[in-house]
Amino acid sequence: MLTGRIFNIQRFSVQDGPGIRTTIFMKGCPLACPWCSNPESGNAHPEVGHVDALCDGCGRCLPVCEPLAISLEGESVRIDRKLCDNCGRCVELCTPGALKMLGREISVEEALREIQKDRLYYRNSKGGVTASGGEPLRQPRFVTELFKRCREAEIHTALDTCGHAPREALQSVLEHTDLVLYDLKLIDDEAHTRVLGASSRPILDNARFVARSAVPLIIRIPLIPGFTDTEENLRAVTRFIEDVGEGVRAIHVLPYHRFGLDKYRMLDLEYRLGDLKPPPEERVRAVVDCLGSLGLDREIIA
Repeated sequence: MLTGRIFNIQRFSVQDGPGIRTTIFMKGCPLACPWCSNPESGNAHPEVGHVDALCDGCGRCLPVCEPLAISLEGESVRIDRKLCDNCGRCVELCTPGALKMLGREISVEEALREIQKDRLYYRNSKGGVTASGGEPLRQPRFVTELFKRCREAEIHTALDTCGHAPREALQSVLEHTDLVLYDLKLIDDEAHTRVLGASSRPILDNARFVARSAVPLIIRIPLIPGFTDTEENLRAVTRFIEDVGEGVRAIHVLPYHRFGLDKYRMLDLEYRLGDLKPPPEERVRAVVDCLGSLGLDREIIA
């Protein structure tokens, strides 16, 4: 049975493609974006998270932790991440739900059952299913089969990708994809490697490949103050979209937000952007207006 690793299935999503959608969030990502709002997507394997506010300090989780990774500090647990093997036994015993397993295996059939629940909404809103993450192209066999089955059921498919993946993975999924949502963050290779931990070259090459295909392409620009919103980077993004040509159907601007902070605390991860503030509304509007020179539809995805 073909399975994939996910960390969430979000129904009634309206920001991951047209209409009302079901978004499948896949585990694993090749990039290390410091602004990522889904830090639980980074690792390919499931992880134990904890919510201090829910912990009652009962201590039932301590005896079942064979690596001795859990300790009590006051009325809350602490997890030694170097010792934890993410087995999940502590999660099973946590009555208040303070310990959570972030990520699980799911079969294509199970995912389809969830997707099929909202067929009526897809039909009425021209929605469908979106594979997101993390990076769905890290699990191409699962996403390819899921999209193939969705198309057989006449359900619209969208791929939300950073584009950093082997070409054969992209080609496999693209064959059964109706729309690609493609992130462009930093164009300059040195800056991309320094900030995100990987080269921009395969991302740009794959974007050109998608643009030459028959699949509609929407470019998404995360607007991160001090990183992606510099005039130099925005000019480079504009030039790249011009070079790609008619393959791009629209541009989405995604202003930076801080909604994922609690997830970093759940995983004992440092939030590297500190107290960075979201861009002012007038700055977002100025960027959108500037992109108007490309003659494409533009949308702010807040």
